Amino acid sequence: MLAVDGILNVDKPYGITSMHVVRRIKRASRALRVGHGGTLDPVATGVIPICFGRATRIMEYLVAGTKDYRAVVKFGVTTDTYDALGKVTARSDASHLTAGEVERALRPFKGEIDQVPPMFSALKRKGKRLYDLARAGIEVEREPRKVKVLSIDLTDWSYPLATIEVRCGRGFYIRSLAHDLGQALGCGARLENLARLRSGPFKLSSALSLEDAEQLFADGRWRTALHPSDIVLQDFRAMIVGKRIEDSLRHGGGLPKDWRAPPGEAGEKCRAYSVGGRFLAVLSFDAPANQWHADKVFLSG
Repeated sequence: MLAVDGILNVDKPYGITSMHVVRRIKRASRALRVGHGGTLDPVATGVIPICFGRATRIMEYLVAGTKDYRAVVKFGVTTDTYDALGKVTARSDASHLTAGEVERALRPFKGEIDQVPPMFSALKRKGKRLYDLARAGIEVEREPRKVKVLSIDLTDWSYPLATIEVRCGRGFYIRSLAHDLGQALGCGARLENLARLRSGPFKLSSALSLEDAEQLFADGRWRTALHPSDIVLQDFRAMIVGKRIEDSLRHGGGLPKDWRAPPGEAGEKCRAYSVGGRFLAVLSFDAPANQWHADKVFLSG
């Protein structure tokens, strides 16, 4: 097995699952630990960060980070999956729609909103995936979830297709947006196609095709494209610690109780580095104890 630590920015192709991308990269790299930083539906393309080795412990921060999408929504048709791969459940005439009406209908979707996830999703109900229930013809009530939309804009209108760009937080379903937008306008809609333009610090403009990523490993040039784990944490405050603290972290001792550092906000995260600039750990601040604690240590032994 190859020892690989870091993150590869890959452009997921249309028609395959995120786990299919992971399996292909794992096969090409022969790396032991490989994961992805946020699922994309088969109908979607775009940025999927592939994490290797210790960087797999950073995936939760990628999943929790903001993402940019470009969605094409088709009006006048509704499907059971809310996208172009599903079974058509209704059709209607939407020829009366204008760009202004679509823009006005988008406004309530900005901010912190309640969104009902689609039945065809990986969420679980009583231990069963919703998509498994949906495929068996079973529909269950789904509780609305709080999601955050930082921006949402109509960038192109050519009936019956609207191109919409969205910046959102975790847990937001673009397929549900397409469906809900169609319901709000009274004509139905589905997601025609979707591209993730950005996930955290990773942008589509610099992403590798899946084939190119595989070729990098075949040629032994993968190190030239690998990003360090801490690139995902650049919004966290950084802290440099001395040799005593580094040794304690390295050998699994955590942070000594007598160690004092500048206080943070309750629950704040911080990146810890050695004097030589090596990324050591993610720390979190315990306000009641007025102390930093090691959440994740990335250097040991």
